[in-house]
Amino acid sequence: MPLKEVHIYTDGACKGNPGPGGYGVILKYKEHRKELSGGFARTTNNRMEIFAAITGLEALNEPCLVQLYSDSKYLVHAFTKGWLKSWQTHGWRKSDKTSVLNQDLWQRLLKAAEPHQLELHWVKGHANNPMNNRCDELATSAASGNMLPPDPGFV
Repeated sequence: MPLKEVHIYTDGACKGNPGPGGYGVILKYKEHRKELSGGFARTTNNRMEIFAAITGLEALNEPCLVQLYSDSKYLVHAFTKGWLKSWQTHGWRKSDKTSVLNQDLWQRLLKAAEPHQLELHWVKGHANNPMNNRCDELATSAASGNMLPPDPGFV
C-alpha cells in the first residue's frame, strides 16, 4: 500500500537571537489541516527552525511520504547538501573540527525522520507563500507568549 503523502510547513522565530523563541507548524493531508506551535524562554532562531520540523514529524502516527517546506537554508541544506551525514561520520564535528551546534535537535530530528520518506523544500520567507506566512505568524505569536518554558538544550 502506498504511503500517505503529508505536507508539513514549518517556521521558527526568535525575539533577539538568543531570546524568546517560537515555532509554527502546519500539517496537511488531503483536506485535513492541523496547526501546532510553541516556544521557549531563551533559545535561538536556528533551534526553533529545527524544532518546528521535529514537531511536525513527531505528530505523524505512521510512516508517510513527507514533503517538508522551510525557509531555513540551515535546515534544508543539512539534508540536501549532506551536512548531516558528514557531521555524523565525523563525530558531530564540522570540517573545521569544531562541534556542530544543536546536536541534540539534529539527533532528535533524524530519529523523527527515520520512519518516513522525507523530501525537504526551501521556500522564500516573508514572501507570497501563505503556508509559510501562517507558520511565521504562529511562531512569532508563540515567541511572544507568557510563561515560556526553558529550552533544555540551549546552553
